[in-house]
Amino acid sequence: MFNRRKMLLWGAASAVLPGLCASVPAWADDAVKIGLILPMTGGQASTGKQIDNAIKLYMQQKGDTVAGKKIEIILKDDAAVPDNTKRLAQELIVNDKVNFIAGFGVTPAALAAAPLATQAKIPEVVMAAGTSIITERSPYIVRTSFTLAQSSTIIGDWAVKNGIKKVATLTSDYAPGNDALTFFKQHFTAGGGEIVEEVKVPLANPDFAPFLQRMKDSKPDAMFVFVPAGQGGNFMKQYAERGLDKSGIRVIGPGDVMDDDLLNNMGDAALGAVTAHLYSAAHPSAMNKEFVAAYKKAFGNRPGFMAVSGYDGIHLIYEALKKTNGATDGDKLIEAMKGMKWESPRGPISIDPETRDIVQNIYIRKVEKVDGELYNVEFATFEAVKDSGKTKK
Repeated sequence: MFNRRKMLLWGAASAVLPGLCASVPAWADDAVKIGLILPMTGGQASTGKQIDNAIKLYMQQKGDTVAGKKIEIILKDDAAVPDNTKRLAQELIVNDKVNFIAGFGVTPAALAAAPLATQAKIPEVVMAAGTSIITERSPYIVRTSFTLAQSSTIIGDWAVKNGIKKVATLTSDYAPGNDALTFFKQHFTAGGGEIVEEVKVPLANPDFAPFLQRMKDSKPDAMFVFVPAGQGGNFMKQYAERGLDKSGIRVIGPGDVMDDDLLNNMGDAALGAVTAHLYSAAHPSAMNKEFVAAYKKAFGNRPGFMAVSGYDGIHLIYEALKKTNGATDGDKLIEAMKGMKWESPRGPISIDPETRDIVQNIYIRKVEKVDGELYNVEFATFEAVKDSGKTKK
């Protein structure tokens, strides 16, 4: 149903953007629209596909109606290019009148959309990007994925306590890679560890081979590696081709490099890699076993950490709408999300009411062969980890 205010807004928008009226469908009071912006093509395509799949699975399980409102997903592919993200977010907000924007496969994409969320006063639910600063860029941003500080600090502490004295670092040259490196170095060197080589690789289409040779020549005990989800398979292929798997140089890092989505195709070179992360398909809870089985049945492969981040992202949206009785006012929805707690396939999680960032368990895992397949097998748990990138400010 139209009301006078909506008609006036529509008229004003169409005056600014000629032809808008022809492209905008009639508003429906019983519909909630979610603009899902993901990299469905390009180097981060596995991130987009995992999140899209997980949202589809959640809606199959829970239905597509919440608090009397029909949920409509409008999926857009930004190929992880922030200029695309900004344009698509504008189109979704102005033309499609979405009530949420969600997804965001990489940090530059999430940051590109932040001022638009603020201006439109609608929630931006970040389901992938992991740089600490993201939630500080708009009061309307809430995150269900992770921050690199959560896992990088923990693997830094673990390494220095487990006989690793010299480390070479290889990180993607953008904000999450810089976060991963900074927080790892702080904790590893504070414990007496030494960084013997430090390499940053391009985010787009990196060739790891020449950098890996530098790693090998520096003769570290281990390599600390951060590459975004989707690039771990290529990294491990070149790691094996350069013979690093036979050199005794261990792979450690946050869990992105050992993403479950790609892990099983990495071969035995991945065996023994130790990472700290928020999720493993081998997580032993009953809820996770059901989640993995349902995901495999629906899509033919196991879910990774991006899938569980998307699954929890749509859950957060559903539960917020329940709390507001279907009201889509952005401020009410953000207030509803603050402090929310629930049991996820990854374990217990919550939204920090002060930072709107996720609080979650971080697990130390080792790649092992289980029933002929490679899995990240958890062997230590750090409970209710906040983003230290904010708690220390």
